[in-house]
Amino acid sequence: METVLSGMRPTGNLHLGNYFGAARSFVKMQDEYNCYFFIADWHSLTTHPKPEDIQKSARTILAEYLACGIDPDKATIYIQSDVPETLELYLYLNMNCYLGELERVTTFKEKARKQPDNVNAGLLTYPTLMAADILQHRALKVPVGKDQEQNMEMARKCARRFNNIYGVDFFPEPQNFSLSATAVKVPGLDGTGKMGKSDGNCIYLYEEDKAITKKVMRAVTDEGPQSPNSEKPEVIQNLFTLMQIASTEDTYKYFDEKWNDCTLRYGDMKKQLAADICATIAPIRERIKEISSDTEKLDRIARLGAEKARESSLRTLQEVRRIIGFRTY
Repeated sequence: METVLSGMRPTGNLHLGNYFGAARSFVKMQDEYNCYFFIADWHSLTTHPKPEDIQKSARTILAEYLACGIDPDKATIYIQSDVPETLELYLYLNMNCYLGELERVTTFKEKARKQPDNVNAGLLTYPTLMAADILQHRALKVPVGKDQEQNMEMARKCARRFNNIYGVDFFPEPQNFSLSATAVKVPGLDGTGKMGKSDGNCIYLYEEDKAITKKVMRAVTDEGPQSPNSEKPEVIQNLFTLMQIASTEDTYKYFDEKWNDCTLRYGDMKKQLAADICATIAPIRERIKEISSDTEKLDRIARLGAEKARESSLRTLQEVRRIIGFRTY
């Protein structure tokens, strides 16, 4: 069974885009692949989070993963910092990476522009830590968005370079795993782009109905359809995309017809959309509350996941140490 790995930084809660864009696909994947899902708390240190927030955020995301349907009996779910073997592999991969190629990584340049007073070494070597996350499990597939494609190429470069330097065929080259057949690109509420935490255009899975409704009612629109059967501008197509995701087919067709005959009232559409999104999120929100209240269970799941992940990582690390010339243990 092929190994798939996916991670998420504990810098915020899961939102509707995460759920429809990836989480539901992960639930299907866990029946078909050997899946590792991890919470990348070491990666979050590049932005210097408060110490008291790290464990709390990791627990929160773990609860949200479980509420979305990821099953710890089917997949390995763990917190990155619970697997110290990752750091040793990270060290070895850093020894084979070069300053110039790391400085050319687009995500590094973008982050350096956004936080010029905190251009730390961890930010520079983010791709090699990501490569260690992947290669320690010898993962063949990694679900990533377009913003991570260059980092994935760096992971493949790390695998090739290690194999070439030591004359082995040990690390497979991990491939981008597109979820496009099952995942959905969920638009934000600001009229452009996809839903994302950094853009402040999200509907979070923990939010109450009142807050969700308020956000949807404030979603960007225009002056309305000007001629029958006209093409929808992006800001309006985004609302219809959200309706395709959260509403019934009949509801979508009703408002689509209203657009085509120029009788669409955005207020009516938004009220219906808000109600349908609330109905979608409500059971997930309740599961999150229930799971989050049992911290002992969350800690137990994290501990068992770490044991499985460390077993996989240690097998790889022992072979890496032998190949390089260090004693195994």
